[in-house]
Amino acid sequence: DLSKQLKIGKSTVHGITAALEEMGVLFRDPLHKKYHVGYTLLELGRKAYAKMDLKDMARKPMERLMKEVGETVFLGVLNGDHVTIVDVVESPKEMKITSPPGTRLPLLVGATGRVLLAQIEKEKAKEIVQRMGLARYTSKSVIDPKQFLKETGKAKEKGYAVDDEEYILGVRAVAAPIQATSFPPAAIWVVGFTSTLDDKKMESIADAIGKTALEIHHSLKTVVNGVLTV
Repeated sequence: DLSKQLKIGKSTVHGITAALEEMGVLFRDPLHKKYHVGYTLLELGRKAYAKMDLKDMARKPMERLMKEVGETVFLGVLNGDHVTIVDVVESPKEMKITSPPGTRLPLLVGATGRVLLAQIEKEKAKEIVQRMGLARYTSKSVIDPKQFLKETGKAKEKGYAVDDEEYILGVRAVAAPIQATSFPPAAIWVVGFTSTLDDKKMESIADAIGKTALEIHHSLKTVVNGVLTV
Protein backbone atom coordinates (compact mmCIF):
# COMPACT_ATOMS: atom_id res chain seq x y z
CA ASP A 1 0.00 0.00 0.00
CA LEU A 2 2.77 2.44 0.92
CA SER A 3 4.62 1.60 -2.27
CA LYS A 4 1.57 2.47 -4.37
CA GLN A 5 0.71 5.64 -2.44
CA LEU A 6 4.27 6.97 -2.51
CA LYS A 7 4.92 5.67 -6.04
CA ILE A 8 8.28 4.19 -5.12
CA GLY A 9 9.65 0.66 -5.19
CA LYS A 10 8.80 -1.88 -2.50
CA SER A 11 12.46 -2.41 -1.61
CA THR A 12 12.89 1.34 -1.05
CA VAL A 13 9.77 1.48 1.13
CA HIS A 14 11.01 -1.52 3.11
CA GLY A 15 14.37 0.16 3.69
CA ILE A 16 12.75 3.42 4.84
CA THR A 17 10.25 1.75 7.18
CA ALA A 18 12.96 -0.51 8.62
CA ALA A 19 15.11 2.54 9.38
CA LEU A 20 12.19 4.43 10.95
CA GLU A 21 11.29 1.36 13.01
CA GLU A 22 14.86 1.10 14.27
CA MET A 23 14.76 4.78 15.26
CA GLY A 24 11.50 4.25 17.13
CA VAL A 25 9.57 6.56 14.81
CA LEU A 26 7.39 3.66 13.65
CA PHE A 27 6.18 0.57 15.48
CA ARG A 28 5.18 -2.58 13.54
CA ASP A 29 2.41 -4.67 15.03
CA PRO A 30 3.71 -8.24 14.57
CA LEU A 31 0.20 -9.71 14.74
CA HIS A 32 -1.59 -7.53 12.19
CA LYS A 33 1.58 -6.46 10.37
CA LYS A 34 0.57 -2.80 10.46
CA TYR A 35 2.67 0.24 11.33
CA HIS A 36 1.80 2.69 14.09
CA VAL A 37 3.38 5.88 15.45
CA GLY A 38 6.42 4.88 17.50
CA TYR A 39 7.39 5.91 21.00
CA THR A 40 10.11 8.27 19.76
CA LEU A 41 7.54 10.57 18.10
CA LEU A 42 5.29 10.37 21.13
CA GLU A 43 8.21 11.34 23.36
CA LEU A 44 9.17 14.25 21.09
CA GLY A 45 5.56 15.43 21.13
CA ARG A 46 5.43 15.17 24.90
CA LYS A 47 8.62 17.21 25.26
CA ALA A 48 7.39 19.86 22.84
CA TYR A 49 4.09 20.12 24.73
CA ALA A 50 5.99 20.32 28.01
CA LYS A 51 7.98 23.31 26.72
CA MET A 52 4.77 25.05 25.64
CA ASP A 53 3.21 24.43 29.02
CA LEU A 54 6.35 25.63 30.77
CA LYS A 55 6.34 28.84 28.76
CA ASP A 56 2.67 29.50 29.54
CA MET A 57 3.09 28.89 33.26
CA ALA A 58 6.26 30.97 33.50
CA ARG A 59 5.23 34.04 31.51
CA LYS A 60 3.40 36.10 34.15
CA PRO A 61 5.89 35.35 36.96
CA MET A 62 8.69 36.38 34.58
CA GLU A 63 6.90 39.64 33.77
CA ARG A 64 6.51 40.42 37.47
CA LEU A 65 10.18 39.62 38.06
CA MET A 66 11.27 41.92 35.23
CA LYS A 67 9.24 44.79 36.70
CA GLU A 68 10.75 44.15 40.12
CA VAL A 69 14.41 44.00 39.07
CA GLY A 70 14.28 46.15 35.92
CA GLU A 71 16.41 43.77 33.84
CA THR A 72 15.73 41.27 31.06
CA VAL A 73 14.48 37.86 32.22
CA PHE A 74 15.10 34.66 30.26
CA LEU A 75 13.52 31.21 30.40
CA GLY A 76 15.43 28.26 28.98
CA VAL A 77 15.77 24.49 28.99
CA LEU A 78 18.57 21.97 28.76
CA ASN A 79 18.56 20.78 25.16
CA GLY A 80 21.24 18.17 24.48
CA ASP A 81 24.60 19.86 24.99
CA HIS A 82 23.15 23.38 24.81
CA VAL A 83 20.71 25.71 26.50
CA THR A 84 17.73 26.72 24.38
CA ILE A 85 15.95 29.98 25.18
CA VAL A 86 12.20 29.34 25.41
CA ASP A 87 10.94 32.82 26.31
CA VAL A 88 12.21 36.33 27.05
CA VAL A 89 10.74 39.28 28.92
CA GLU A 90 12.79 42.28 27.88
CA SER A 91 13.68 45.20 30.08
CA PRO A 92 12.16 48.52 28.94
CA LYS A 93 15.59 50.13 29.21
CA GLU A 94 17.15 51.47 26.04
CA MET A 95 20.42 49.71 26.89
CA LYS A 96 19.65 46.07 27.73
CA ILE A 97 20.71 42.49 27.13
CA THR A 98 18.37 40.42 24.98
CA SER A 99 18.22 37.42 22.66
CA PRO A 100 15.24 35.86 20.83
CA PRO A 101 13.50 32.59 21.79
CA GLY A 102 15.07 29.63 20.03
CA THR A 103 18.60 30.93 20.52
CA ARG A 104 21.05 28.23 21.59
CA LEU A 105 23.60 29.10 24.25
CA PRO A 106 26.63 27.13 25.45
CA LEU A 107 25.87 24.93 28.44
CA LEU A 108 29.17 24.92 30.25
CA VAL A 109 29.58 28.56 31.14
CA GLY A 110 28.04 30.93 33.65
CA ALA A 111 25.11 30.71 36.02
CA THR A 112 22.54 29.13 33.72
CA GLY A 113 24.68 26.12 32.90
CA ARG A 114 25.42 25.49 36.55
CA VAL A 115 21.78 25.52 37.71
CA LEU A 116 20.82 23.22 34.82
CA LEU A 117 23.62 20.75 35.52
CA ALA A 118 22.69 20.85 39.20
CA GLN A 119 19.36 19.25 38.26
CA ILE A 120 20.84 16.08 36.78
CA GLU A 121 22.76 13.23 38.38
CA LYS A 122 26.19 14.21 39.68
CA GLU A 123 28.03 11.55 37.66
CA LYS A 124 26.16 12.53 34.49
CA ALA A 125 27.08 16.19 35.02
CA LYS A 126 30.71 15.19 35.54
CA GLU A 127 30.67 13.13 32.34
CA ILE A 128 29.27 16.08 30.36
CA VAL A 129 31.97 18.43 31.65
CA GLN A 130 34.74 15.93 30.91
CA ARG A 131 33.42 15.16 27.43
CA MET A 132 32.73 18.73 26.32
CA GLY A 133 35.48 20.58 28.14
CA LEU A 134 35.34 24.16 29.36
CA ALA A 135 35.98 27.06 26.99
CA ARG A 136 37.51 30.40 27.94
CA TYR A 137 35.07 33.08 26.79
CA THR A 138 36.57 35.84 28.95
CA SER A 139 39.41 36.22 31.42
CA LYS A 140 36.88 35.40 34.16
CA SER A 141 35.59 32.15 32.65
CA VAL A 142 35.89 29.09 34.89
CA ILE A 143 37.91 26.55 32.90
CA ASP A 144 38.92 24.13 35.67
CA PRO A 145 36.48 21.15 35.68
CA LYS A 146 36.78 20.56 39.44
CA GLN A 147 36.03 24.21 40.22
CA PHE A 148 33.11 24.31 37.77
CA LEU A 149 31.56 21.17 39.28
CA LYS A 150 32.18 22.50 42.79
CA GLU A 151 30.32 25.70 41.94
CA THR A 152 27.56 23.60 40.37
CA GLY A 153 27.21 21.84 43.72
CA LYS A 154 27.02 25.19 45.49
CA ALA A 155 24.30 26.30 43.06
CA LYS A 156 22.30 23.23 44.02
CA GLU A 157 22.66 24.03 47.73
CA LYS A 158 21.85 27.74 47.39
CA GLY A 159 19.12 27.40 44.79
CA TYR A 160 20.77 29.92 42.46
CA ALA A 161 24.06 30.75 40.72
CA VAL A 162 25.76 33.94 39.59
CA ASP A 163 27.76 34.84 36.49
CA ASP A 164 30.31 37.60 37.00
CA GLU A 165 31.46 38.40 33.43
CA GLU A 166 32.24 34.72 32.71
CA TYR A 167 30.50 34.68 29.33
CA ILE A 168 30.61 38.33 28.23
CA LEU A 169 32.78 41.06 29.73
CA GLY A 170 30.70 43.81 31.28
CA VAL A 171 27.71 41.51 31.81
CA ARG A 172 26.49 39.82 35.01
CA ALA A 173 23.67 37.33 35.55
CA VAL A 174 21.77 35.42 38.22
CA ALA A 175 20.05 32.10 37.45
CA ALA A 176 17.70 29.80 39.35
CA PRO A 177 16.50 26.27 38.54
CA ILE A 178 12.91 25.34 37.76
CA GLN A 179 12.36 21.75 38.80
CA ALA A 180 9.29 19.79 37.73
CA THR A 181 8.62 16.13 37.11
CA SER A 182 8.34 15.12 33.43
CA PHE A 183 9.85 18.40 32.24
CA PRO A 184 13.38 18.86 30.91
CA PRO A 185 15.71 20.70 33.32
CA ALA A 186 14.77 24.37 33.07
CA ALA A 187 15.95 27.69 34.46
CA ILE A 188 15.20 31.38 34.57
CA TRP A 189 17.93 33.99 34.63
CA VAL A 190 18.29 37.74 34.85
CA VAL A 191 20.98 39.50 32.82
CA GLY A 192 22.30 43.06 32.96
CA PHE A 193 25.38 45.24 32.70
CA THR A 194 27.96 45.48 35.48
CA SER A 195 27.33 49.23 35.58
CA THR A 196 23.84 48.61 37.02
CA LEU A 197 24.30 45.24 38.74
CA ASP A 198 26.48 45.85 41.78
CA ASP A 199 26.85 43.22 44.52
CA LYS A 200 23.88 44.55 46.50
CA LYS A 201 21.65 44.46 43.41
CA MET A 202 22.83 40.92 42.60
CA GLU A 203 21.82 39.80 46.09
CA SER A 204 18.34 41.26 45.75
CA ILE A 205 17.94 39.64 42.32
CA ALA A 206 19.04 36.28 43.75
CA ASP A 207 16.31 36.53 46.38
CA ALA A 208 13.66 37.61 43.87
CA ILE A 209 14.55 35.04 41.22
CA GLY A 210 14.48 32.23 43.77
CA LYS A 211 10.93 33.15 44.74
CA THR A 212 9.90 33.40 41.09
CA ALA A 213 11.38 29.99 40.25
CA LEU A 214 9.50 28.48 43.19
CA GLU A 215 6.26 30.14 42.04
CA ILE A 216 6.67 28.65 38.56
CA HIS A 217 7.49 25.27 40.07
CA HIS A 218 4.23 25.26 42.04
CA SER A 219 2.22 26.44 39.02
CA LEU A 220 3.50 23.89 36.55
CA LYS A 221 1.35 21.06 35.33
CA THR A 222 3.07 17.73 34.91
CA VAL A 223 2.66 15.89 31.64
CA VAL A 224 2.40 12.17 32.35
CA ASN A 225 1.81 9.83 29.43
CA GLY A 226 0.23 12.64 27.44
CA VAL A 227 -2.27 13.52 30.18
CA LEU A 228 -2.12 16.80 32.08
CA THR A 229 -2.40 16.50 35.84
CA VAL A 230 -2.13 19.25 38.41
